[in-house]
Amino acid sequence: MSDVIDPVVESDLDAYVDDQLDASRRIEIARYLSHHPEQAARVMSDLQARDELRMALTGMQSRGTLETSEAARRLERGLMRNRLLGSLQRAAAIAVLVALGWLAHAGFGPLTISQVVASTPPPSFVSDAVMAHKTSLVRAGMKSQSDVNPYDPAEIRAATAITMPQLPAQWSVKDAQLFPSPFGPSVEMEIASDNLGKISLFAVRPGTFDVVKPKGLRVGASSAAYFQIGDVAYALVSNASPADLEAAASQLSNTLY
Repeated sequence: MSDVIDPVVESDLDAYVDDQLDASRRIEIARYLSHHPEQAARVMSDLQARDELRMALTGMQSRGTLETSEAARRLERGLMRNRLLGSLQRAAAIAVLVALGWLAHAGFGPLTISQVVASTPPPSFVSDAVMAHKTSLVRAGMKSQSDVNPYDPAEIRAATAITMPQLPAQWSVKDAQLFPSPFGPSVEMEIASDNLGKISLFAVRPGTFDVVKPKGLRVGASSAAYFQIGDVAYALVSNASPADLEAAASQLSNTLY
């Protein structure tokens, strides 16, 4: 399930006219148009032209203008040419791909897709979590940044509306910082653990409403495990293995239900 918080752009209005949006997004666009009369007038004009073209192409009687009928005939002729040209282009593309495949096979051996390439890329907030983790390591090594901010989950929730998970008894919070993000402040905590070394716990509002089970992965020289509950996403980052972080993330996730 996903409810994307997304600004309305020109392509959204075109997709609205072309009936290429799902019901929830059409409702969002309609709400937007109700507050933007100039945009709404243009969309209504496009809808009228679309319906007149459809009626002209299907041979139905309409009250459209002569210009619309002529545009429909030109469109029909153009579509026939495009279908022929598209068939020729696909045939040429297949021939090129086959030739390239033989060349690659001869030069480099059989080609295979690695698991990393084939897998779904992680959400963007994972990269933010890794960067926050690296920043905390730099900050920990600076004498001028040695002051430790006390960790108060109730205060964090009151300030950011982000609920932090309950930490294991063997973990101790060394520092807690707020970072800016597009959908409100994010939280980054520096944690010392008994078996995973130095950990960063990152919490942020990614702009989507979803439920994502914990998943571990490698991100450059670090490991991360991320999950999402509702409109808040969480990520653990450390040098431990992705499997160990995923298990720790599962434990944290269970405390939020």
